[in-house]
Formats: sequence, structure tokens, C-alpha cells
Amino acid sequence: MASVTVSNIVSRSAHGACDVEPRTSGNRKALCLRSQSTTFHGLRSLNKVDSFQKPKNGKASFTQAPNKGVRSGKSKHSGAIVCGMNIVFVSTEVAPWSKTGKNGNRVMTVSPRYDQYKEAWDTSVLLELKVADKVYTVRFFHCHRKGVDRVFVDHPLFLEKVWGKTGGKLYGPVAGEDYQDNQIRFILLSLAALEAPLILNLKGSKSYSGPYGEDVVFVCNDWHTAVLPCYLKTLYKSHGIYKNAKVALCIHNIAYQGRFAFSDFSYLNLPESFKSSFDFIDGYEKPVKGRKINWMKAGILESDKVLTVSPYYAEEVVSDVAKGVELDNFIRKKRISGIVNGMDVDVWNPSIDKYISANYDAKTVLDAKPLNKEDVQASLGLPVDPNALLLAFIGRLEEQKGSDVLAEAIPKFIDENIQMVVLGTGKKVMEKQLKKIEEAYPDNVRAVAKFDPVLAHKLRFEPCGIVQLQAMNYGTPSLVTSTGGLVNTVLDGYTGFHMGAFNIDCDAVDPQDVDAIVSAVKRASGIFGTEQFEEIIQNCMAQDLSWEEPAKKWEEELSTLLSAGSEPVAAEAVADKEVLSTA
Repeated sequence: MASVTVSNIVSRSAHGACDVEPRTSGNRKALCLRSQSTTFHGLRSLNKVDSFQKPKNGKASFTQAPNKGVRSGKSKHSGAIVCGMNIVFVSTEVAPWSKTGKNGNRVMTVSPRYDQYKEAWDTSVLLELKVADKVYTVRFFHCHRKGVDRVFVDHPLFLEKVWGKTGGKLYGPVAGEDYQDNQIRFILLSLAALEAPLILNLKGSKSYSGPYGEDVVFVCNDWHTAVLPCYLKTLYKSHGIYKNAKVALCIHNIAYQGRFAFSDFSYLNLPESFKSSFDFIDGYEKPVKGRKINWMKAGILESDKVLTVSPYYAEEVVSDVAKGVELDNFIRKKRISGIVNGMDVDVWNPSIDKYISANYDAKTVLDAKPLNKEDVQASLGLPVDPNALLLAFIGRLEEQKGSDVLAEAIPKFIDENIQMVVLGTGKKVMEKQLKKIEEAYPDNVRAVAKFDPVLAHKLRFEPCGIVQLQAMNYGTPSLVTSTGGLVNTVLDGYTGFHMGAFNIDCDAVDPQDVDAIVSAVKRASGIFGTEQFEEIIQNCMAQDLSWEEPAKKWEEELSTLLSAGSEPVAAEAVADKEVLSTA
């Protein structure tokens, strides 16, 4: 799954009202039928479908059903870039309320409305979208926070599936099981994201009022939005719309690709010419045996640029079939580069964090951390022992995250001087396995089968692609596998401890991986409480882990995309891997 965090690459525009000024569009092969409102609140009346006309001179024009008071021709809010770029991040998940930057770009995020987000208001803009042979009506919600236009696509397929029913399960009812209509859900998201820059009249500062317009860069994330470049080409560019728009696909996790039955290609309503981009054959029987469509493959081939979450991970996914999960050849032909993640140093800041018992900075960290550890121990019912090394793992309980390896390793390193906390949900068999370990070591192990954001702050990180950055910002060294962005961000013996690369075969636990965890824990335990360990803590906190430098890398990549096509630019990044945190 992907999670977008937008920070310093955005503008300083202030929040303003969201008015509706629909843009006429043409039928785009009847895949996108737009609704318009007569009032700001409530349901909107559906106008007659706009007709698209392309005169002999090759210039596109639009005609509108009469007496509706809607403009013909180009919007007066052209969305022209006053300074910087118009960037639209499209993702199934968005990390909210990121830091405002100084670089003059106008940034929008588009994601599903999974919940009743109190900050986001109904724009009263409705949009009819056709998927397969059915028409769906979506609505847009919007808020402008910290320089970013947050746009949420509202439909029961998002809200009713998640809010109050599944406990936040975004992709399926239980871990390891997908919703049967996920293709429909994410087609709706991609189509709505393509319309948002054209039809949403978002009022911010004087420099950035109005629709974003056609000169935009779309940043898609993972397989869920990988079909967007296909729709951009067939529904828009072929009609003279979005002529200068570009698409970058950011791969957070190559293992999740959106593989479906080949017959499901009809859901996409794409021309037959796109079949080869989706066509994929593997040796697995899920979701069906044999020939399939692969959304990630299509996104890689049809995007203008392919990015990933660390330079080391970029090397890994093209190194062989296993690490590239059978897409290595396509990525190698397209080329790939990475962008380093930053972190929100306002939210993850130990000097002001309201969830920890004792706030601190680099000067007071050595005095405060023992107090915070005592609070964690007491709240979890562990013996309060300042001399015990407290380890924490937070993340999805599944093989790819190494939870099975960790479960095998815990009994081998647990003793009277080490305590272990595991916080997260996932496969039930792993939850039960960890609970049994807790029962076997009641004074040393706690397995909390849920995501508790308060406890996550107390343990210095949350389950996302910037785990180790958040841990280090709290002066918490990390024990990590030598893979992806962990190689680029955690220095062995300086800001953490490396375990080496693990066996990527998830069918069975490799005893060597278990030994690697045990060895790394013993290394950390051997210097815990010494000046050497305190120096590692200080090294962690001395780093600038904000979005300042990563944002510049994003700008370099996207501006290069606009000016010179899709040539890659080397950048740093952070992989979506879980880590062990020491306290």
C-alpha cells in the first residue's frame, strides 16, 4: 500500500473557500459524464452531456447544453503555473497535514474518503464515471491545510466499506483477503483524480485561485493508481486535453502489483491496444491460474517516469526476478530512480510530543528517555526496570515484514535484561503465535494486536515507510535488515545496527535470518547503558531528518520530467520496511 506525504514542495497559499465552476469537457467516449449543481449544498441536477467537437483546424472546442450558464471555451481560471509546478499526488492513502514549504509549487493530493474527515467540506461537485457497463456517481470533498489542497473522492465503495465496519481495513475485510471490487474502487479513484484539476475551482491565495488546469504532473503511487496514465492517454491526450501533462509512478512495494484475471480487462474500458501493457503470465494460481492482467506492469510501461523509495531498493528490484517480483525486466528497460523520504518534524518531535511523559531535545535526551521507558513499561504491565533493554516492533504481521522470523528469534534472545513489545495486526496465525510467546514470557514480552497511535509515539515510530527516521528523531537506535532505504539511512554502529540481508523466500523461516536478529540484539544489549550507546543516541538526534532536502530531490525529478521527458535523476530514498527500535 502506498502512503503519500507532501511537504516542502508546496506553496504558501492560504485556505480559501471552494467554489464550483464546472469546465465543459466532451464525452471522452462516454466514460466520464460530469454533473453540475444549482446550489452549493445538496445533490446537484444532472445537465445534458457536453459535446466534444474537433474542427478541421485541429483545435478542440466545446459546446454546452443551452441555458445552464456554463462557459464555452477555455476556463478563465487556466491553472497556469505562476511559479513552480502544479503537482497532483494520487494515492489510496495520504499522510495528512504535512509541512508547508517555500518552493512555490501548487500541490493537490487525491485519495478516497474513507471516513467522515471533519476538516474536509463537501464541494457539491458530482461526477459520473463509467466502469465496465455501470455508471457511478462520486462527490469531491476538500480542505486546504498547510499549503496542500486535500481532495477526497467520496463514494460508498470507500466510505461504507471502511468507516465503522472493518476497523480501518482499506483493501480487504481481513488481512490477506482483498475486496472483490477493488478494481472498481481504484478505477474510480484514478478517473476522479484526472478530472479534479479540471473541474474543481479551489480558491486559495491570489496566486493560486481557480482550477489547476491541464499543465500538471500526476504522481501515482503503487498499483492502485497505476492505470491513471492509460486513461490520461486514451481519454484526454487523444482529444487534445492535458497535452503537456506528465505522469510519474512511485513504487513503494513491488510485491503488490494488482494481478487479476485477464478477462477483467473489460472492466477498464480501455482500447485493445493497451492489452499488451497489462498482459502477464506467472506460475501462481491466485487470483486465477495462468494469464492475467497486471496493473503495476501497465503503470511502469505507460508512465513517463518510474520512481521508488530508495536508491538501494531501485538496485534491488532490477537485480533479479525474485527481488523484482517478475517485473525486473520491465523496470530495467524503463529505468528507475529514487527519492529520499523526509518526516514531519512537527508531528514527530520529542520536544512537543503530547503523547510522551517527558519531553526532551538533544541536550536532555539522556535524562528523559529513562522516564519515558518507565512509562511504557508501566502502561504495558511490564516490570519497571531501568537496566532492561526495551525493544519494539510495530508493523503489519506478515512474512514480508519479517514478523515470522522475529517470532522465531524472540525466545532465543529474551532474558532478564531484555523486554520486547510487538504492536500491530495482520495474519491471525501470527497474532496467536506472538500471544503464546507473551504467555511464555509474561515479564518480558507484550504482544498488542492492534495499532495504538499513542503507544506508537511512546515507542518512537509508526508503521509506515519512514519508521527508522521517526525512531532516530527520538534518539532511538534501530535494528534493521540491510535492504532498501534502511541501507541508505541507518549507519551500522553509528545510528543503529544492521542485521544483514534476509532470505526473500517467505514460504519458510530461514534459520540464518533468526540468528541474524539474535546477533544484532546481543550487539545492542552488549553496549546498552554505556557511553558508546549514548553516543549513538546523540548521533541519531543530530541529523536533519525533515523534508527539506528530500523535497529538493522531488523537485529535481519532476522538473526534469517536464523539461526533458523521462530521463532518471539519481536521488536518495527510504524503503517501506519495518524496523526494530531500541529504548
